[in-house]
Amino acid sequence: MKVKELMSADVQSCTPDTDGATVARMMWDNDCGWIPVLDDQRRVTGVITDRDICIAAATRSLEPARILVRDAMTHDVATCAEDADLRTALHALKERRVRRLPVVNRHDQLVGVLSINDLVSRADCRPGTGLPGEEFLETLRGICAHPTSLAVRATVTR
Repeated sequence: MKVKELMSADVQSCTPDTDGATVARMMWDNDCGWIPVLDDQRRVTGVITDRDICIAAATRSLEPARILVRDAMTHDVATCAEDADLRTALHALKERRVRRLPVVNRHDQLVGVLSINDLVSRADCRPGTGLPGEEFLETLRGICAHPTSLAVRATVTR
């Protein structure tokens, strides 16, 4: 199964110069907590989350309207080709420990997003399915696993 068969194509986006309040409104209006950040050629340059906006506002004592996306976004973002095999996307989600992947065309332009929600709706535990349940569960385990350093720190502080 190809990524483009599962991805959501209706994706909101912003630019690095968009302010945090505008992005927060987009998230509220579209019931999402993650927005890809695009350059003027629609290439993904980063992502911003509702958490990014909140932490930036709190740590800088600024209103979200005074924070530019470029100052709060995550720059190092994995993407996935729309024609990629689904297993490639599962591997990227697991390795990066993320719940969403921007999907790009052959020109590296955003064409959609592949999210855990997209995968949950199609996972099946029967052999030979396009999205094997076992591989999906292993991907979720990898995404949700706590890094070793966090586990050690939690043990020491108890």
